Amino acid sequence: MDGCSDFRTLIKVILPMARPAIAAVGLFQFFYCWNDYYGPLLYTQTNEESWTLSLGLASFRALHSVQWNLTMAATLLVMAPVIVVFFFAQKVFIEGVTLTGVKG
Repeated sequence: MDGCSDFRTLIKVILPMARPAIAAVGLFQFFYCWNDYYGPLLYTQTNEESWTLSLGLASFRALHSVQWNLTMAATLLVMAPVIVVFFFAQKVFIEGVTLTGVKG
């Protein structure tokens, strides 16, 4: 890569090699934010219109006196976007996780 600037070296060499790791970190961050319960509870405690799905699911369970059929249906709806994101990014995610543990 003679004559390349630092930016072009970043674009042509480093980013293609780091893409699986960046994608894996992005997916982990997405899953962490999606499943976060206490952060949104702390910030939106009184404003029920701003609740996230995890807070709404906990409220739904308490509201309907634990009717398991309705609770499991709501849980499936909350999990569906995470499953869809994983299936679309599965190849890059597995590649990123595999490359982080391989030596040499």
